[in-house]
Amino acid sequence: MNDATDNIEVSYVMPCLNEAETLERCIQKALQAIKQHKLNAEIIVADNGSTDGSQKIAVENGANVVHVKTKGYGSALSGGIAAAAGKYIIMADADDSYDFSDTYLFVDKLRQGYDLVMGCRFPRGGGKVMPGAMPLKHRILGNPVLSFIGRLFFKTKVKDFHCGLRAFTKEAIAKMNLRTTGMEFASEMVVKASLAKMKIAEVPIILYKDGRSRPPHLRSWQDGWRHLRFLLMYAPNWLFLYPGLVLFGLGFFFFFLISQQPLTIGTITFEKNTSLVMAMTALIGFQLMSFYLFVKVYAVSEGFLPNNPIVDRLLSFATLEVGILSGGLFLVTGLGVLAYSFVGWSQVGFGALTSSVGIQMVIPAITFMLLGVQIIFSSFFLSILGLPKNR
Repeated sequence: MNDATDNIEVSYVMPCLNEAETLERCIQKALQAIKQHKLNAEIIVADNGSTDGSQKIAVENGANVVHVKTKGYGSALSGGIAAAAGKYIIMADADDSYDFSDTYLFVDKLRQGYDLVMGCRFPRGGGKVMPGAMPLKHRILGNPVLSFIGRLFFKTKVKDFHCGLRAFTKEAIAKMNLRTTGMEFASEMVVKASLAKMKIAEVPIILYKDGRSRPPHLRSWQDGWRHLRFLLMYAPNWLFLYPGLVLFGLGFFFFFLISQQPLTIGTITFEKNTSLVMAMTALIGFQLMSFYLFVKVYAVSEGFLPNNPIVDRLLSFATLEVGILSGGLFLVTGLGVLAYSFVGWSQVGFGALTSSVGIQMVIPAITFMLLGVQIIFSSFFLSILGLPKNR
């Protein structure tokens, strides 16, 4: 390794929590790659509170130890990355499941101008998982499903979202502004790189069975949920907009269809009760679409998500005044229909409204009124979110 930090090109960062059994092998493999390819490099062990002597092993093998107090995989990596002096950073777990001696391919891709280089452990990307290296539920369910969702949500070609061996430039990782502290740190990196339109490459690698005698830190279901939750939070279009559009469209279509006359399919007839359910469906759909706008405006203003030109044009047209006016029209229309129903009710001496016509008038009246109220107050809330901030 080169002791002159000004000349360091590559920083190897290894998150560590009680990895005494495997840490030395990982450092030696990284040193082998450094020597073989004549890299100006450093090795950083980001220790997250080890109690098994991992820190001493790291120092004895020539690595720099960075002590990270905040617990979590993401926290350890963030601490190590912040301390890295290299232009390029290679990160990988210290459990000997990745071959550090074969990391030059990652450096070569970064030199070609890529911002993020992901390892791919699966055959479809040219990789390989050795026997016993990955639990079956991760191999056929967890990783493929979450990676598919990530590709669908964020329009990226990355095949293995959760590979622990990856490399990136110091400049790119700074632009990502990563914030998560747990295992979802891996997903956040790919998501933010994709949203920022960074250049991403994949390198096929081999995943080996780790060398630890203890269970891994990964908690399959809890960490899987944290990954999924993160993907959903950064994809408000999939979480709110698309379901909202479907519910709103279907709800209002069948609401107006049934309001004209009962709909009979086979032996089943849909009328008053179905109309009420469809009205509720449409209102839920509208509420989800409102949530999408709320989240989008907030996330863009806070720097979580990039600007969306379509949303920007919509918001430039849908001002507070337009929202009040359109919501007011719905509200007045609903009140008018309700008043008409009230007249019909008075004609029967304010008794029970047994007439299907009477009930069918009340349902759209209430629906229009609720929709009007939602539009008006949603417009106010959007205006508050759009207020300039004094930072």
